[in-house]
Amino acid sequence: MNEMLINEKNFESARKKIRENLSREIIFCSDDDDLNRKIIEKEKISILLINLTKRKDFMKQRNSGFNHILAKIAKQNGVIIGINFDEIVESSGKNKSEILARVKQNILLCNKNKLKMKFITLKGNLRNIYDLKALGLILGMPTSMTKAL
Repeated sequence: MNEMLINEKNFESARKKIRENLSREIIFCSDDDDLNRKIIEKEKISILLINLTKRKDFMKQRNSGFNHILAKIAKQNGVIIGINFDEIVESSGKNKSEILARVKQNILLCNKNKLKMKFITLKGNLRNIYDLKALGLILGMPTSMTKAL
């Protein structure tokens, strides 16, 4: 596949890169939640990749960078939500358990809104497709979602 990863902090520079690469499948990721919302509202991207490593949880809720508002916008625009598999593989201890809990929360939101999810590997942590499906099922993905992996 012809994929293009865009990781920006500024909306204008992200918009420019997206419009230059319209013929490719665009994966967008940013640490800024407001920028993620702007991009999925106004630009045509294929996958929104949410980074979960550097987040700090709230008092009574996990900060997974994804909420019901983003889910509705993503559903309207046909955006697939990406899970960064490299973050899961490279973390350890308490950090890994927090990342998995955030991924599980995102899976529940995507299941409720009938969104598609996909595991994305950027650094070459490739796994067998059956391993990814098994991980998805353990984290709560329905079988219809794992078939699309």
